[in-house]
Amino acid sequence: MGMSAEAAWALATIAGILLIALPLMLSVAMIIYADRKIWAAIALRRGPNVVGPFGLLQSFADGLKVFLQETIIPTGANRGLFLIAPIITFTVSLMAWAVIPFNSGAVLADINVGLLYILAISSLGVYGVILSGWASNSKYPFFSAMRASAQMISYEVSIGFILIGVVLFADSFNMNEIVKAQQGHGLGIVNAFGFNLLLFPLAVMFLISSLAETARAPFDLTEAESELVAGYQTEYSSMAFALFWLGEYANVLLMCTLNAVLFWGGWLPPLNIDLIPWFDIPGWVWLFGKILFFFFIFSWVKATVPRYRYDQLMRLGWKIFLPISLIWIFLISGYLMLTRYS
Repeated sequence: MGMSAEAAWALATIAGILLIALPLMLSVAMIIYADRKIWAAIALRRGPNVVGPFGLLQSFADGLKVFLQETIIPTGANRGLFLIAPIITFTVSLMAWAVIPFNSGAVLADINVGLLYILAISSLGVYGVILSGWASNSKYPFFSAMRASAQMISYEVSIGFILIGVVLFADSFNMNEIVKAQQGHGLGIVNAFGFNLLLFPLAVMFLISSLAETARAPFDLTEAESELVAGYQTEYSSMAFALFWLGEYANVLLMCTLNAVLFWGGWLPPLNIDLIPWFDIPGWVWLFGKILFFFFIFSWVKATVPRYRYDQLMRLGWKIFLPISLIWIFLISGYLMLTRYS
C-alpha cells in the first residue's frame, strides 16, 4: 500500500484493537441481556421479551435511553474528577484484553509478562472507584468507594498468590505458554490445570475471588441497597453511569476468560484425544464456550446466593483464602522440586 513500516505497524495495531474492542462491546450488551434472562428463568419469570425478537434489543434500548438523558453533576462535586472516574473504569476494563490469547498466537500483544500485565491493569480499577466516590461529595458514595477499594485490594492479594501456583506449573508468565502447558496435563488426556489435585483448590478459590473482585453477588457489598442506595454510582446519570455499567460487565467477562485460560485450557478442547473431530473446531469457539459457561455460573450465583456481611467478606479474603493460598504455594513448590527438578 506504499506505507512506511511505522505507519503499517500503527494501522495493524489500531485494526487489532478495534477487532477486540468492538466485538467486546457487542458481547457486553448481549451478556447483560443473558444475565437478566438467567435471573428471570431461575426466579420463574420471563425477563426481557418486548424490545426486538425475544427481547434481544433490550440492552440497546437501555443504552439509547441513558444516552439521551441529561448528565447531572452535583453542585458540590469535583467536576473534573467526577467525569474522569467512569472513563478510568471503562478504559482499564478494556486494556487487559490486549494479552488474552483467543487462539494459538491470536493475541494482540504476546508479551512474556502477560499475567503480570493483567494483575497491574486490574489493580488500576480501584482508582476509578475511589475517585467516583470522593468526587461525588456525598457520604453514601464515599462509604461505598472505601468499601469497594478495600474489597478489591484484599482479594487481589489472594488472587496474586493463587496465580503463583499456575506460573510455577506453566513455568512462564506468558498467557499463550500457560495455555499450551495445560495440553494433556491431566493424565495425558485432559487439557486443564484444574484437573490437577494440587491446582483444583486454587481454581475454586480463583473463581470465588473473581466474584469478589468484580463485586458480584454474594460479594456486591458496594451496591448494597439497604445501606448504600446504589454505591459509588449513586450520583451518576446518563453516559457516565453507562460507562460504569459497561466497565463492570467487561470486567466480569475478563474474569470469566481468566478462569478459562488459566485453569481450564483456554482455547484447547477439553480432551487431548482425537476420537471425535473436535480438533477441527477453531480454538476461539472452545474459549467462548468456556467463557459462557463461567458467565452462567456468575449469573447463577447472583440469582441464588444471599449477600455476605462485610466482615464475613473480609474474613474470607484475609483469614481463609490468603493462608490457604500461601500454604498451597509451598505444597506446589515442594511437589515440583521432587518431580520436575529432582
